[in-house]
Amino acid sequence: MAMIIEGEERIAAPVETVWRALNDPEVLKDCIPGCETLEKTSDTEFAATVSLKIGPIKARFNGTVELTNLNPPHSYTISGEGKGGVAGFAKGGADVLLSADGADTTILSYKAKADVGGKMAQLGSRLIQSTSKKLASEFFAALNERISGPREAESV
Repeated sequence: MAMIIEGEERIAAPVETVWRALNDPEVLKDCIPGCETLEKTSDTEFAATVSLKIGPIKARFNGTVELTNLNPPHSYTISGEGKGGVAGFAKGGADVLLSADGADTTILSYKAKADVGGKMAQLGSRLIQSTSKKLASEFFAALNERISGPREAESV
């Protein structure tokens, strides 16, 4: 069951700063929801353990994260694949594009694809879709906060 999620984050930092963060294993580990371990295995590959709960199913995925289509400091593709035992598998990726908006603001736009199989795929596409959207937005919001500091609460 595959789905596509698109979004955008406005980050109060220059493109180069955002690019560095997107390639830093410590930053990625802190920002990937449920990430327990992330170890660099090559310049563009990481071994990861991620623990997620999707509906009633809680699973720990062991897998890989890979960076491809690198075009520093403007774009890359981050993709991951994990096996969660009886829960099934999850794989996905995002094309990430950085564009400068003035000297010290970056617009990060992403188009992510997610695919799950096994027991999780039986949960229904609505739940999978909403969980995938939530995870993608959590990752990019955490990345934004890590780079530009906690957001000021917007006054209403």
